[in-house]
Amino acid sequence: MTSLFSPLRFGALELPNRILMAPMTRGRGTREHIPTAIMADYYAQRAGAGLIISEAIGISQQGLGWAYATGIWSEPQVQGWRRVTDAVHAAGGRIIAQLWHMGRSVHPSFLESGQPVSASVTTAPGLAHTYAGKQPYAPARALTVENIAELLETFRTATRNAIAAGFDGVQIHAANGYLIDQFLRDGSNFRQDAYGGPIANRVRLLREVTEAVVEVIGAQRTGVRLSPSSYDLGVRDSHPEALFVHAAQVLSEIGVAHLELREPPLDGTFGKSETAPIAAAIRQAFNGVLILNSDYDSRRAQATLDTGAADAIAFGRPFIANPDYPARLQNRWPLAQDDAATWFTQGADGYTSYLPATNTR
Repeated sequence: MTSLFSPLRFGALELPNRILMAPMTRGRGTREHIPTAIMADYYAQRAGAGLIISEAIGISQQGLGWAYATGIWSEPQVQGWRRVTDAVHAAGGRIIAQLWHMGRSVHPSFLESGQPVSASVTTAPGLAHTYAGKQPYAPARALTVENIAELLETFRTATRNAIAAGFDGVQIHAANGYLIDQFLRDGSNFRQDAYGGPIANRVRLLREVTEAVVEVIGAQRTGVRLSPSSYDLGVRDSHPEALFVHAAQVLSEIGVAHLELREPPLDGTFGKSETAPIAAAIRQAFNGVLILNSDYDSRRAQATLDTGAADAIAFGRPFIANPDYPARLQNRWPLAQDDAATWFTQGADGYTSYLPATNTR
């Protein structure tokens, strides 16, 4: 029987277990979006995960609008991430880079000039978290076809930089209401060209970005994250199952190694799905490794593997306070509780201050 502790062939990688660390933005970079030394300690502490999926990493200044988040478009950023990957590898772990463009949810205060971009002229709802406090989002301009060609080259460059930084692969962030998700859904994509209208057109940017990344690093080191049943940042779709099953088919045709789905339960503690989960239908359409994420504990995770509904489970919050989370599960050691007040602060407290169980017993 497959268990959480069974090894897994993951494209070009061999994972020692199926307990993955989900991507979590923690705000420990500099204002220039450079990874800091404390981040190397944080990720190395969690090297016991079968695989670490990094926090979302901005591919360009245009695409990054999160305070103290990190990027991968400059040499200092690449070198900062190299320190992180070296530390993870020295601790026996594996880590891939999640590549991120936030689209219309980038506040103009993060941009040197201009306005945020999206599939269409739209405005994200709510307030952006900026260095100056909460501010309303600004209207985005629609990317032109020429801009999209430039965007694809930016993804290629970010992938080359991820290789230079020592990552074992990449994951394309196409979830949670960010740029690629804005193109996928008919509630935010009102285009009349080859990137809008029918589902196949709205999936085109995802296809082209994935093909661009694969050109650089290979399909067996490429994955994608989707959030089919959630409506994050006001991004919605009228027929999500048809949309995301088609997207999964496209990704399967390209041959990417993995697909991660963030689908909170309908009664999830930290967020909820707006529609019934679509993972079962996607499972039939995608031939690679399927990862499920959101609100899993070890019992629910093992039950999911038992049914064959997924190949691995990505855990987020449990890894915050339990750097040795797989060992705690395997040995049935008690779990520590994290402090939400320290999730996005810039210091060690609540970041590298949690100790492994062997240091607390």
